[in-house]
Amino acid sequence: MSDSIAAEIEAPGLSYVNGVILVLLAGVFWSSMGIGIRLIEEANVWQILLYRSSALAAFLFVIISFRSGNKPIRAIRKAGIAGAIGGVGLVVAFAGGIYALQTTSVANAMFLFAAAPFLAAFLGWVILRENVRKATWIAMLVAMVGIAIMVLNGMSAGRLVGNLSAILSAAGFAMFTIALRWGKLEDMMPAVFLAGVFALVTSALVCWFEGFSFTIPANDIAVALALGVFQVGLGLTIFTIGSKVVPAAELALLSMTEVLLGPFWVWLFLGETADFYTLAGGAVLMMAIAGNALSGLRRKPVPVI
Repeated sequence: MSDSIAAEIEAPGLSYVNGVILVLLAGVFWSSMGIGIRLIEEANVWQILLYRSSALAAFLFVIISFRSGNKPIRAIRKAGIAGAIGGVGLVVAFAGGIYALQTTSVANAMFLFAAAPFLAAFLGWVILRENVRKATWIAMLVAMVGIAIMVLNGMSAGRLVGNLSAILSAAGFAMFTIALRWGKLEDMMPAVFLAGVFALVTSALVCWFEGFSFTIPANDIAVALALGVFQVGLGLTIFTIGSKVVPAAELALLSMTEVLLGPFWVWLFLGETADFYTLAGGAVLMMAIAGNALSGLRRKPVPVI
């Protein structure tokens, strides 16, 4: 999720150290998704998505209004077709992510979400004809080993659907990234706002036609709204500011905070643990991400603090 929603934003006077702190803090906010979904009592994926998306869209509309000088519609329209396609990709990512967290372990889901940058690199090579570094190809092959370990174990443990949903979520984030590269969009926040609107409409229609009640427990509403405002919205906003002064290769490393903290929170507060194969596969995947990021750091000087 973290690389695919970084955006350029004016951040006058922001130091490199403060940028790193903001990116790490964004990872903390994003990592709350797992424990948030675990705190849901009754709501299903579409009911959660309905309330989370309404809060996300409202929050980002306020942020976009502030950043655009009270001209949010103009800023949103600039996202164009690329922003709309990216928004659709995020709807898939949002829905797949929630369902995965409801049907498999948080560790399993979070590790598989982390495959998004590799999927984006592959799609960029196929669709946009972007060059992919040799180190990234190697990292993708290593990542596939880690993913295979988790998915194959999930088949025997009855978590195959949850694992496939997590991979689908990662593919949605990759689609978002590719759409915005194709459109050469510098500000990605309007596209995420569109995703919130699309997800709101989609989940409302699904609930209507499937007969899912719009009335869910107050606890579930509160959790879903909090996820929309804090987990996605506020996390995106502070990451957007921090990413202005932190190189992309370092962002890939710092964003691992989200993946590592997600399972930690549910273990600390709810006692949820991960099995050996999830940890083994996740470790392989994290090594692939770290190796690819470190190879990128060697290609450019480290910024002066």
